[in-house]
Amino acid sequence: MPSISMHSASVPLFQKQLGAMLAWLDKAEAHAQARGFSPDNYLQLRLAPDMLPFVSQIRIAGDTAKGCVARLAGEEPPKFDDDETTFAQLRGRIQKTLDYIGSVPAAAIDGSESREIVLPMRHRDPLRFTGEVYLRHWALPNFYFHVTTAYALLRHAGVALGKGDYLAMG
Repeated sequence: MPSISMHSASVPLFQKQLGAMLAWLDKAEAHAQARGFSPDNYLQLRLAPDMLPFVSQIRIAGDTAKGCVARLAGEEPPKFDDDETTFAQLRGRIQKTLDYIGSVPAAAIDGSESREIVLPMRHRDPLRFTGEVYLRHWALPNFYFHVTTAYALLRHAGVALGKGDYLAMG
């Protein structure tokens, strides 16, 4: 049975879902405009008072994708300012993330299954993983958590998104 590569198990998944998120922003913008308000009103939506807002969900999803790709490639993740206050800026951030992850050669990621990944943590010692464990048990679940939360926030706000939009099925 053929195995999949670390690149094919990461970059295409991130690219597909980040691309889907760009389409969600388009639908959210159209929804807001049809109802006569700025789509920027969505930026601070929360599912619960103790959860981060929509803008943070987008930021963290992208940070998780670029951080994963960088770490698997043995690079320092690029840092982006967390200063988006408009949908246009969010689109720009997603596109910068897509540009970065698309620029990392597959050869830099493939073979990283046993590479040591050290993930700094704010209020505790860093976490240590092998590349495969990091990808499968940290990066992908974290990425999809924030992607799904962003999707749920827009759905909750009445944006006409469905499963096909989530799965980027066109």
